[in-house]
Amino acid sequence: MQEKILVLDFGGQYNQLIARRVREHHVYAEIKPYNKITPEQIIKNKYKGIIFTGGPNRVYDSSSPHYDPAVLNLGIPILGICYGDQLLAYLSGGEICSAENSSEYGKTSVTMLSSPLFRDIPEESICWMSHTDYIKDVPAGFSVIAKTVKCPCAAMSDERRRLYGVQFHPEVAHTEYGAAMLRNFLFDICGCSGNWKMEDFIDRSVERYKRELAGKKVLLALSGGVDSSVAAALLYQAIGENLICVFVDHGLLRKNEGDFVENTFRGKFGMNLIRVNAEERFLKKLFGVTEPERKRKIIGEEFIRVFEAEAKKLGKIHALAQGTIYPDVVESGKGDSATIKSHHNVGGLPDVIAFDSIVEPLRDLFKDEVREVGNKLGLPRELVYRQPFPGPGLAVRVIGEITKEKLDLLRDADAIFREEVAAYSAEAMSNQYFAVLTDLRSVGVKGDARTYGYTIALRAVTTDDFMTAEWTRLPYELLERASSRITNEIAQITRVVYDITSKPPSTVEWE
Repeated sequence: MQEKILVLDFGGQYNQLIARRVREHHVYAEIKPYNKITPEQIIKNKYKGIIFTGGPNRVYDSSSPHYDPAVLNLGIPILGICYGDQLLAYLSGGEICSAENSSEYGKTSVTMLSSPLFRDIPEESICWMSHTDYIKDVPAGFSVIAKTVKCPCAAMSDERRRLYGVQFHPEVAHTEYGAAMLRNFLFDICGCSGNWKMEDFIDRSVERYKRELAGKKVLLALSGGVDSSVAAALLYQAIGENLICVFVDHGLLRKNEGDFVENTFRGKFGMNLIRVNAEERFLKKLFGVTEPERKRKIIGEEFIRVFEAEAKKLGKIHALAQGTIYPDVVESGKGDSATIKSHHNVGGLPDVIAFDSIVEPLRDLFKDEVREVGNKLGLPRELVYRQPFPGPGLAVRVIGEITKEKLDLLRDADAIFREEVAAYSAEAMSNQYFAVLTDLRSVGVKGDARTYGYTIALRAVTTDDFMTAEWTRLPYELLERASSRITNEIAQITRVVYDITSKPPSTVEWE
């Protein structure tokens, strides 16, 4: 039986990170909003342990998220983190106070006492703190197991009931021994064995869909992105030719990308793939449009119409497959309904397309886990680790009016930049890198003659979450080679610039 850890979410910013950190130890973790699961359901689901997340509230405020104290007596180990630590104390009768001189933010030296939670961890170590409130008096049955200069209770435990709370964040990389603490909680305290493996996930998924989708036709909108691609490969293992992939090539893809997607799925895997070449249709709709948000809306609407038209040609389709992944599920807050009846709008699909069910084979996985599945299924590395690419494609990387000429110029420039990054082995330096065709034209000199051409902007950013990003310090030699090739190989380009703006104040994309 699959071991499970419940991450009970109280609005913490690190809830997904906690689940990921647990899964890194090969223990399956799932996130539930605190008000979406009862103690009875916790027992029914046979969780091996519970983690209370952090949160922005104060536990003593009547409007703050609380939980049924009965959970403390279920016999299931609990680890409270930050707000979860304070809530654990509050539910148990402890006293929580607010005091400025007890506030701690950032890296903090913590003194740890003897506890199973801190096995093989030094007495003094650095942990990441982010709190104003603190536990003034620990509840009856609890003992202080860690402290700081400002915080008299940086961690507490009731060893008899296997209840633990830490004021700091073990899930954050800045906590030196955070991974070891979580490992101790999972294996020593909860008794997990670490049986969550991608091979098992693949095997279980294939067997499940062989059974549930036997004799049924399934339609998947294939974008060529990692999520839809891995979903397609996984379902193909289960149902073969009954999976129909529709790939809408809107003419806004990177150089040779449409051919690559088609050759991969139809050529290498032999999938039932329909490629719709709709470049002319999309460019006609985009004619004269310069405002980026308007471009996005036109492309989104037209994609739906093309997909709708193709779906109608196929007759009865029993299910729609999607590349939904776990962060999408968590952020939606919609619970765990696996089957959605006909006339449900999924991702903006028209009401007139009716499906008996929605199939989401990756809905339990994080992005890094999706990539691991893709690798194990034999997808090409360049697809599994595909550079992030906006839904509207190159349309939002052409500033101003979109024409086929401009798109071809950008395709060539972007391909050169990506080739040079790869040749320099600099892929790991940046989380995203690409070229932009600006609407700036300037005078240049080529072959002793005056030219008047476009300006290409190169962009590369380094980030953990894409919420904030630093511009990447790519080597000058790399940028020089890219600039030289772009201006020499593309006659209409006279100037190349490098964007050194971080996010904020800018965004990652140029729109």
